[in-house]
Amino acid sequence: MSATGASLPDDLGRKFISGCHILHYHRVLDAYGHLSVRHPMQPDIFIMARQIAPALVSALEDLVQYRVSDASPVDPSMTDGYVERYIHSEIFKKFPDVYAVIHSHAESVIPYGISGVPLQTCFHMAGFLGTSTPVYDISTLYNAGDKQDMLVRDTRLGEALADCFTNSKSESRSADHVVVMMRGHGMTVIAPSIEECVLRAIYTQQNASIQTTALMTRSAYRGSTPLPEVRYLNDAEAADSAVMTHWSSGRPWKLWVREIEQAGLYINKA
Repeated sequence: MSATGASLPDDLGRKFISGCHILHYHRVLDAYGHLSVRHPMQPDIFIMARQIAPALVSALEDLVQYRVSDASPVDPSMTDGYVERYIHSEIFKKFPDVYAVIHSHAESVIPYGISGVPLQTCFHMAGFLGTSTPVYDISTLYNAGDKQDMLVRDTRLGEALADCFTNSKSESRSADHVVVMMRGHGMTVIAPSIEECVLRAIYTQQNASIQTTALMTRSAYRGSTPLPEVRYLNDAEAADSAVMTHWSSGRPWKLWVREIEQAGLYINKA
């Protein structure tokens, strides 16, 4: 029995650690932020790293198992965990088909959570965004006496974040969105696999950078001919592009794994 509790499939620990490293390499995660994965044989348990920088996760002993029901550690002696693990537990609880979750402070995304400018789908690799990306505003949820540090530190705040992934006010069991921006904080991304979750996080970050560049380019234009409206992807284009990124997610994953293997910073002993 390792620090993770019940054993993991042979390749899952290594894949999880690679995911943490890839997200750091591509500047989706820095010293903060986290990846989680649902246990494939025990869906009421999820796995996260202990409270260390994602780039430094290196062995199975760095992983901790938590209960989906309340984010408590399976091994009660494992107390060195992320306070925001409730982001992950409440999403896994609400959406049984979600397998992986990423919480990121990607700086290119944060402006779209605070400026009022909606994040749109700018290119086909971000088709999974659809044509709207909701914003979670934790400030509307604080009670008297709460720490107002923007952290999702309990089940109530985590449940409210999970609710942002669906348009339905009922007890929906499937998500309408795969990315939710968090005002003054970052974003949370969900997916049916680690590979696809990493892809979505990376391309959401790139999409935000592209949109910012497009808007800045437009505002700098000084020509005499009026410009047409910015042409974001429409519903059909976004939906079909999302299908493409789903079936092709293994291609960039193999490249990204090779990149971190050659980078010299990252250690994966799993």
